[in-house]
Amino acid sequence: MDTEEMRRQLRDLTDRAEITDLLNRYLRSLDHGVLDDEWARAFHTEDVTAEMPVGTVHGRDAVLDRVRQGMALFDRTAHFGTNNIIEVDGDRATARGVQLSTHVLAGGRDDLFVSAGHTEADLVRTADGWRISATALRIAWTWGTPPRLPEEFAPAATA
Repeated sequence: MDTEEMRRQLRDLTDRAEITDLLNRYLRSLDHGVLDDEWARAFHTEDVTAEMPVGTVHGRDAVLDRVRQGMALFDRTAHFGTNNIIEVDGDRATARGVQLSTHVLAGGRDDLFVSAGHTEADLVRTADGWRISATALRIAWTWGTPPRLPEEFAPAATA
């Protein structure tokens, strides 16, 4: 193996590790983080598109607003992502995986809502590192008491 091939392989491994870290930090931030402008910039491009079970939104500010609204429906959550298949092509990448989300509904009740689905993300390399430019969560199944959605949310989609 020549030096150039070793550099290419090292770059590919580094990119995959950075993308994996970004996706893991994103899910962890939903459970423990502060959802503010800094949060949105740390994970998303300005022109991101996010397809969520409660509708599709465009732009980093819209994603931030929708995630804030969604997370306010729960007192506690635990998000788990796994089985990511990451494909890197220069400064672009895709990640496909599985997400399991457990939620305790807001309001002092101990009602649980669990959802599982398939995730897709398009990512781009920026000056600040990898960022999500498009994402989709397609729910495969749910269990428990669903939250009461605000009127501005689109009906939940299942696939």
